[in-house]
Amino acid sequence: MNQIASIIVAVLALAGAASPGAGVAADPVAAPPASNANLAPSGYTLGPGDKIRLTVFGEPSLNGEYTIGPDGLLAVPLIGGVAARGKTVAELQAAIAHGFAQGYILDPRVSVDMLSFRPFYILGEVNRPGQYPYADGLSVAQAVATAGGYTYRARTSRVFIRRANQPAEEVLSLKKGKQVWVYPGDTIRVGERYF
Repeated sequence: MNQIASIIVAVLALAGAASPGAGVAADPVAAPPASNANLAPSGYTLGPGDKIRLTVFGEPSLNGEYTIGPDGLLAVPLIGGVAARGKTVAELQAAIAHGFAQGYILDPRVSVDMLSFRPFYILGEVNRPGQYPYADGLSVAQAVATAGGYTYRARTSRVFIRRANQPAEEVLSLKKGKQVWVYPGDTIRVGERYF
């Protein structure tokens, strides 16, 4: 059943790539994250709380689901902690394969798939501020709806977002129906209007 679902997702992804405007851009305002739940958004780097599935071909005892710890390490059998924070899925896959090749497995073939992303956070003038699970293709409007909508004091024309691994907030306009996309680990702050 999982193979059939994977094939359907792959076909849908290919069909979407053929349509105008398809693909994932680096601009968080221009395009949503990837549409396949097993793929990370373009340029996405891993961090604490991300959950992956590790498959080591020919070594079923090493296969499993793993979560990146608060220290940014992924605990992998035989090779111990692998630095995952700041790596892409492909870079993590290569690092794990390299670790296994250091005297544990001859010519390791490793696959890493995303299972779930770290949550996003929303605070300020929303009815239920807090931590929420990330969903693929999440916009600021959807994040606000998840948090119970705006309070009566909310300034709805702009939002403050601190992207994961960035030290400062950025101010993004929500005027004229502009879509702003949320990524795993983002902190969204809805400000208060002054009138």
